[in-house]
Amino acid sequence: MPDSIVEYGAYIEGRRISAQGIAESLDLVRKHNSGFEGAKAFLWVGLHEPAAPEVEWLAEVFDLHPLAVEDAVKAHQRPKVERYGDSLFMVLKTIAYLDHDELTATSEIIAAGEIMVFLGADFVVTVRHGEHCPLTEVRERLADQPELLARGPAGVLHAIADHVVDRYLQVADLMQMELEEVEATVFADVSSRDINRIYQLKREMLEMKRAITPLQSPLAALPQRRVIPSEMREYFRDVGDHLSRVCEQVESSNELCSSILQAALARSNALANEDMRKISSWVAILAVPTMIAGVYGMNFDFMPETKQVWGYPAVLAVMVTACVLLHRGFRRNGWL
Repeated sequence: MPDSIVEYGAYIEGRRISAQGIAESLDLVRKHNSGFEGAKAFLWVGLHEPAAPEVEWLAEVFDLHPLAVEDAVKAHQRPKVERYGDSLFMVLKTIAYLDHDELTATSEIIAAGEIMVFLGADFVVTVRHGEHCPLTEVRERLADQPELLARGPAGVLHAIADHVVDRYLQVADLMQMELEEVEATVFADVSSRDINRIYQLKREMLEMKRAITPLQSPLAALPQRRVIPSEMREYFRDVGDHLSRVCEQVESSNELCSSILQAALARSNALANEDMRKISSWVAILAVPTMIAGVYGMNFDFMPETKQVWGYPAVLAVMVTACVLLHRGFRRNGWL
C-alpha cells in the first residue's frame, strides 16, 4: 500500500465498515451496490503529496484516466472540473493565512496548496498538496453526521468544496483586517519600508485572487454534471453562491490595496517635496550672508563703507535683516 495514503475507509449507508485493504474494500462496496438498487456505498481514499508510482497503483484499482493521474502527481494546476468516462476529476486551490507578528516587506501571509478529487459512482480519491488545509476536519464532521455520508461520493465532494470555500472566506476576512490596519497608517509618516510592506500585501492579495477566481466557472458548471445526483445540485449551487461572495470581497480588497499603495506613494512624494522645500528655503536664507561676505572678502582697496567705524556692524545688520525677512516669507508660504 502506498506510503502517502493518509486514510481510507469504506462507507455503507453512511456508516464506516472495517476492511483489510483498498482493493478488498472496493470489492465489498461494489457487491453491496449491486445487491441493493439505489445503494450509495463507496470507498474514500485520501493521499498527501504522493509519488507517481503510488498514484498509478490506485489508477489501476479505480480505472483512473492517465491524464488526470498526471495532473494529480505534478500539481500546480488551475482549478477545473473535467470528466473522464464515468468519473469526474476536480482541482481545488487551497489557501491558508499564516500568522505573523508584524507585516514586513518579506512577510508571507498566504500559503497555497491544492486538492485533487477523483469522483466515481462508488469511490472518492483525494490527493492533497500542501500542509495547510488538511481534510481531517471534513472526515470528522461527516463521521458525526452519517446522513451526509449517506449522500454518497457527491456528498463527500460537496463537503470538501464547502470546506475549501469556507477557508477562502476566513482568509479573506483576515486579509481585510490587514488592509484596514495598513490603511490607518497611510497618512502618517510614510517611509520606503511602509511602501514595501503595502506592496508585499498587494502581492499576497494577487496570489489569493489567482487561487480563488478561476474556480468560479468550474464550480458553477458542476451541478450540471451527470455524475452529480439531482438532490445534490442545490447544495453545490449554495457553495457557488458562497464562492461568488468571496470573489467579490477579494476583488474589492484588491482594489482597496491598489488605492492604498497609490495613496502611500503620493504621500511619500508629498513628504519628499516638503523636505526639498525646507532644504531649498534654508539654502536661500544662507545664500544671502554668504554672498555679502564673499563680496567683502575680495580684498579691493575701494569697498563701500570699509573705512567707516560702523561699517562692520552695518553689514552684519543687513545680513541678519535679509535672513529674517526671507525666513518670514518662506514660513508665510508654507515652505518652513
